[in-house]
Amino acid sequence: MKNMIVFGASKGLGDAFVRGVPQSGDKVWVVSRSKPESLNVEDGVQRIWIQADLSELQAAEHIANQLQGETLDVLIYNVGIWEKEGFEEHYTFDRDEPADISQLIHVNVTSTIVCIQALLPHLRQSEAGKIILIGSTAGLSNAGNSQVSFVASKFAIRGGTEALREHTREDRIAVTCINPGELAAAIPYEDGMERALAEYDGTRIPLQDMVAIVRCIISLSKAACVKEINIPALTDKNT
Repeated sequence: MKNMIVFGASKGLGDAFVRGVPQSGDKVWVVSRSKPESLNVEDGVQRIWIQADLSELQAAEHIANQLQGETLDVLIYNVGIWEKEGFEEHYTFDRDEPADISQLIHVNVTSTIVCIQALLPHLRQSEAGKIILIGSTAGLSNAGNSQVSFVASKFAIRGGTEALREHTREDRIAVTCINPGELAAAIPYEDGMERALAEYDGTRIPLQDMVAIVRCIISLSKAACVKEINIPALTDKNT
């Protein structure tokens, strides 16, 4: 049995992690602003909602307090916002507002660091603690993305992962960064892989693939550490 916490868990990939990663007998704290439907799933997993707005610095302390000293075996951090209209054809970095840039960096980078810092005491109680951060292929070299702030934040996640791994090495906490390409995130996890493949003609990665990778990482012994996994869509020539 494992204790887990999943950030950004109300929909999409985070919701898939909450539904698909834990096994019967596990306990999962589900962090999100809105109440997730996954709380209603009956599969032998105990799911506990922590309502939090990660744009607020005090969210980290609030989340840590909700755990009441319990051990954490797995932390999955899946949070990321992007520029307004950042993936529309007419988007240009030239028109990004400074306040929006600051907010994006705060949510994507600062909140990540602060929340993990607050939860390290809980992870240190585990015999084989694991931290998994979800980056993006946008944070890889020569990815071809022009969303400056989003790309910068995803490069930062990769760098933070490397430093955090060194910081927690003596604690035997393995730290992994997974960099997915474009996901079929609009297709709910419970609808199945085949629908996701059919909807996008196999050009977007089903959420089930991401769940399978995370489950594999979690299953590894305390002797192993997966540093980084890049998982672009097969049709993405840039990565």
